[in-house]
Amino acid sequence: MSRSRDQPIVSCRISDPKWFQQLLRIDQELVKQTRIAGCVCGGRLHVANYPRKPRGCPRELRDDFSQRLSFCCARDLCRKRSTSTSVRFLGGRVYKLLAVMLLSARPLERMPCAAELATSLAVSRRTLLRWRQWWTQTFAQSALWRAESARFMPPLDVQQFPLSLLTAFGDPLASALDRLLLFLLPATVRLSVAV
Repeated sequence: MSRSRDQPIVSCRISDPKWFQQLLRIDQELVKQTRIAGCVCGGRLHVANYPRKPRGCPRELRDDFSQRLSFCCARDLCRKRSTSTSVRFLGGRVYKLLAVMLLSARPLERMPCAAELATSLAVSRRTLLRWRQWWTQTFAQSALWRAESARFMPPLDVQQFPLSLLTAFGDPLASALDRLLLFLLPATVRLSVAV
């Protein structure tokens, strides 16, 4: 990915309120599916959203991103949590999934627009290193990646995650990013590590 191709993907996604609203609508649809499915015990689900500090999205949308949509079983003996998958959040991280992907995709020195984004979002170098470690170690060893890795030919370099993964989803990069967000849905709730 050249620098000239990096700039549009970062600017068109990170700063586009319409795209973030689309992500919210997708999450709301995923939540509906979770609610319809109900609890594993057969009980009804009540809204029990998690508060989130919205980082990595436009300021005007922070209210829409201040909660991770979730449920809990209405039965007193169960009370089990049911959190749907998400195209906005990666597990318990406060930064949006998009920011985690784009900022950990390359060393910031080689991607000036991402460096500007990291500075504007106040993402520390230590946080970036932790994200890169999650991609190259935790995600690379996950059951999701083990199950899906064979569909990528030639095999992807896990040490270059998430960049090699994003590149594998083809052009244009904005569409590849959308496809990657959908691919990562299982990782947004609970990521089991393969043994």
